[in-house]
Amino acid sequence: MADKIPPRERTRLYLITPPRIHDVSGFAAILEGALEAGDVASLQIRLKGEDGRIDVAATREVAETVMAMAQAYGAAVLINDSPELAVELGADGVHVGLDDVPVKKAREIIGADMILGATAKNSRHAAMAAGEQGADYVAFGAFYPTGTKAGTVPAELELLEFWQATMELPCVAIGGITVDNAATLVTAGADFLAVSAGVWDHPAGPASAVAAFNALFDQIAEASQP
Repeated sequence: MADKIPPRERTRLYLITPPRIHDVSGFAAILEGALEAGDVASLQIRLKGEDGRIDVAATREVAETVMAMAQAYGAAVLINDSPELAVELGADGVHVGLDDVPVKKAREIIGADMILGATAKNSRHAAMAAGEQGADYVAFGAFYPTGTKAGTVPAELELLEFWQATMELPCVAIGGITVDNAATLVTAGADFLAVSAGVWDHPAGPASAVAAFNALFDQIAEASQP
């Protein structure tokens, strides 16, 4: 008799910083409270200027302030858009957009050991290509309307279902995700949920949001056990 297929690992939370951070020390305190509240797999530092490009100075300041703390809580710290800055800062990895640095080039810059994530929006082809070029995970979305990022395209649940059924590369669901709408993404097959406003703007505060996400992940994981 063939071995049973092992159950999918429990979904985890992938935090993304607010688009702009005016009080870095204040944000660090809020972040620590969120990290104390439950499991957080990673923190992506995503700070953009008015031109839509990475704000290098702000990214550097935030990373230098929170990176060691986040890592101490077990969260991998990823820099958005800039492989060079990720290497300079000693981050755990980088995340590149579909129209930003090519995945293959990003891998060449960061080397074999750092984490490389890639946006695929709603494209199976883009996700497969990213995996072939060296990505460690792919991000699909937006699954819900979001005010955090401009220029998003809608993605459907069947994309997560397809990916989980046929691919080994982990997938991240992104776009307007909150505690209230997350369950369908988890059951559809998201390995990680990337959340920004759904944590930082939660009515009860970021720590409560992190705790609630983790309680949801635990509940769904327990329900899926044979």
